[in-house]
Amino acid sequence: MKGLTSRLVVISAAAALIAAFLAFAFRPRAVAVDVGVVTRGAMMSTIDEEAKTRVRDRYVVSAPINGRLLRVAFDAGADVVKGETIVAELAPVYPAALDIRTREQAEAAVEEARAGLALARAETRRARADADFSRQEAERARELFNGGALAKRGLDRAEITLTGARAALEASIAAVAMREAELARAEAMLKSPDDAAPESARPDPIAITAPVSGHILRVLQESEAIVSAGQPILEIGDPHTDLEVVAELLSTDAVKVSVGDRVIIDKWGGDGVLAGVVLRIEPLGFTKISALGVEEQRVNTIIGLEGGRNDSEKLGDGYRVEARIVVWENNDALKAPASALFRVGEKWAVYKIAAGRAAQTIVDIGHNNGADAEILGGLAQGEEVVLYPSGDIADGVRTAPAAR
Repeated sequence: MKGLTSRLVVISAAAALIAAFLAFAFRPRAVAVDVGVVTRGAMMSTIDEEAKTRVRDRYVVSAPINGRLLRVAFDAGADVVKGETIVAELAPVYPAALDIRTREQAEAAVEEARAGLALARAETRRARADADFSRQEAERARELFNGGALAKRGLDRAEITLTGARAALEASIAAVAMREAELARAEAMLKSPDDAAPESARPDPIAITAPVSGHILRVLQESEAIVSAGQPILEIGDPHTDLEVVAELLSTDAVKVSVGDRVIIDKWGGDGVLAGVVLRIEPLGFTKISALGVEEQRVNTIIGLEGGRNDSEKLGDGYRVEARIVVWENNDALKAPASALFRVGEKWAVYKIAAGRAAQTIVDIGHNNGADAEILGGLAQGEEVVLYPSGDIADGVRTAPAAR
């Protein structure tokens, strides 16, 4: 009897041990998760976009007249002083050599002008003779009228004829002057470089001075060349005191930006960040093709550097920077990592860790900058949430912090 009892005790103990082992082996294990903490502190929402610098006021120096531009001795970056630095010199242009057809046409025009001048001079001689005859007739008519041998009507007719003859003479003299000018113009077309004034008699080149103090941004025409009036020669600006930043924002982002918004200028090549402020948002958008070939509506947003100066950063015109426009900020916001959020229908939720288990919690969020989300309700400061929740996480699942 004792042996049977002992055997039953051993069997029961073995069964209990096996049951305990199986319960331990097949119990639900804790899922390793990344853990984030709900904190309170500074938070901001920004619109990030690549941008470039540009000089606000650019002065294009152009040729005032047609002429021969002498070689520009300045390079881009040279300092210039308003009204003192001679940035370019322009010499007068002398006649160019004519081809055979043009020369023959010019010679024919000269002969035509000479013939016209001869005709005008002949008309002048005839008009002078008519005027002299009319003057003599008027004198005789006046004597006859004084002697009572001619009526007043006859004297008036002689006076009118004299006035008409004098007017015809003046017209013919003016016609001669016009024909002489036409001949001079036609003969000028035949002049060649060999007919130009000698070197000693040529006028000095026209000196073009800098219209503003600053730096030469670029030289558009460096070599000596024949230029026409209005042709640009170089550009002048001052990147130290007149630099601004242009960001091409998507039109959907531009409507969120306001004049006066703070701007953080980063990745410009130097240490730290630069401070800026939105000066204006241009009202006209434009279409731009993205790197993926998608048409986008963009809007230029103009950003000014804090203090309006750029003395030590060595930024120039057309440099690449990254602009972060602050559209919202709060120095005492309750925030949670944005990677903890997921959708539950139309609402946002997180897995809050309570007593070692995941608890699905609906939360109200405000601003979301991609890294943190503003918590308006559903969580309290110091609570822990699951980051990057996977399919293994569900309400009530045991969790454990992942090993790092």
